[in-house]
Formats: sequence, structure tokens, C-alpha cells
Amino acid sequence: METTTVHLLRHGQVENPGRVLYGRLPGYHLSSLGVQMAEAAADYLKDVPLTHLRCSPLERARETMAPVAATRPELEVVIDERLIEAENLFAGKVFGEKSRTLLMPSNWWLLRNPFRPSWGEPYVSIVARMTAAVMDAAQAAGPGGQALVVSHQLPIWMMRSHAEGRRLLHDPRRRECTLASVTSIRLVDGRIAGVDYAEPAAHLLPSATTKKYVAGT
Repeated sequence: METTTVHLLRHGQVENPGRVLYGRLPGYHLSSLGVQMAEAAADYLKDVPLTHLRCSPLERARETMAPVAATRPELEVVIDERLIEAENLFAGKVFGEKSRTLLMPSNWWLLRNPFRPSWGEPYVSIVARMTAAVMDAAQAAGPGGQALVVSHQLPIWMMRSHAEGRRLLHDPRRRECTLASVTSIRLVDGRIAGVDYAEPAAHLLPSATTKKYVAGT
């Protein structure tokens, strides 16, 4: 039996000095540090025999894919809407140490059900679309092939949680999915056989203070 692997790469750090929860909003690009993270991920993957490339349509994901794609001109980058960031009704709001967004009574209704969650796309919906995208990537990679998929923290974490049989409700601060990290899903005969995780840009990760506003994006 041949093992097909789909590597889920989270994008690098985004230029976001205003600490906006940008979600699916357009116009958010990698910072200079984020570009370095993307290059570190590309270096980590340089000897991996990738046979398929697939990417979220958002700018930060495309820019993270760019250094990998540049070394493999024979592979087309497939843009897949199913890999997009989770929908979030707080998108456009400012978050940070002094933010009062979650203290405003007008926003409390959005927090009524963390199990769904009520402030955005249901976890089960994220799992469904990510699973479909991963399976399609595996099929495109071919038996024994390896695909690279660039997506976002929450969708990747939901896919990993599903793959490992973990509950979907979770503390966002405990996601093991740092910037430019690689979560690898191994499949045998179309079934998930295991998950591996690596942080090729660990040496570039920002301080704990900065992580507070990039987590979950």
C-alpha cells in the first residue's frame, strides 16, 4: 500500500499594525518577516518530491506559496476556495491588549454559542470543506505522491482535529499551528493514516505579545 501525503502549510506573518481581525478581508499581505517565513518553509520543503500544489485564494496564502512554486515551474498552483479562512462576523474589528470589542454589549449575541461557534462558520462546515479539499489534493498528487496545500490556522487545525479524532471545540490559544508551520496528513487507500507536524520557521516566530493578534488568522 502506498502512502500519499498532503502537507498543510499555514501562511506566514501578515502586515497588520492596526491589529485588525482580517479574516477573509482582501488586501492583507505578508510582512517582511512573513516573507522570510515563507522562504524558510520553502527551504524545508525543497527536497520533498511534491506532485501537486493547491492554495487558498487570499493574498497571504498565495504569497506563502510563491517561493515553493518558483522552484517547481512544472506544477500549476490550483486556487481552491475551500481552503479559505473561516468566516468570522468579527472581521474588520480591532483586537489587542486594549481592545474593548468583546466587552461591547452589541457583540455579546455573537458569543452565545461557542460550540457552533455562533460568531462565524460552524466547525463542522470547516471540517467538511477542508476534508474535501485535502482528498482532492491527494487524488491530484497521485498514489504515493505528495501535495502542498497553503491555508489558514483555524481550517488547518480543524482538519488536524478531525484527522486525530479530537473534539472540535477548543481553546484557540492551544492550537499547535504556528505561522508557516507544516501539518502533514498521511493517507493510505484514501483513508487518513496519521498526522505529522513541523515548524520550519520556528526561529522566526514573533514574541508572545505579537502572537496575541496573529493567532487564529
